[in-house]
Amino acid sequence: MSDVILSRPAPEKVAERAREILAAVEADPEYDRLRTACAKYDEDWTSFMGYALVDGFDIHKDTEPLFPEAMRAMAIKSAVYEMTDGNEEAAEVPVAIPVDEMIHALAAQFTVLSRIQDRTGIKFVHATDREAIGEWDHGDYTHQVYRAAWGSLNERYWFGKAETAKRRAVVMAKYEPVGILDGGRRFVPGFATIN
Repeated sequence: MSDVILSRPAPEKVAERAREILAAVEADPEYDRLRTACAKYDEDWTSFMGYALVDGFDIHKDTEPLFPEAMRAMAIKSAVYEMTDGNEEAAEVPVAIPVDEMIHALAAQFTVLSRIQDRTGIKFVHATDREAIGEWDHGDYTHQVYRAAWGSLNERYWFGKAETAKRRAVVMAKYEPVGILDGGRRFVPGFATIN
């Protein structure tokens, strides 16, 4: 993410549009397929620094409550994108890392998402090169919009910047002795071989 100062619409205005966007997506005939496809993506989810930050994360139990959090975040991003005439950088609002991981599962449902976009006219926004990884925090722009649109967020998945940094350090310290380095970006030689 660059150091450009971003101009975003008032949180209350974005919240109003985000609610409309989410309602339109939920009303789409393939919404249930999108939801169930994300739940089935569990065999391919290999997140060393996303889901591992959630205490006691269990993909079979956490998918159902995490999916709506990702959909709400995507609705916020889409609303900002729309209201800033397609400004991708402004639309890539910070989100909590576990929520971002579920957004990746959503993005993996490319064909279904494409058809939903075509039918609704809504553009989904997710650009890794524009993300502010680990920058979401309580009271920030994203949180203000979320609160105005839906009230309290699920704190199991939305923990702030300082807590994220603390959990990342703990997780990395636990990974290193078993050969998982740099949060899963490197492995010791021989990690995947049988001795």
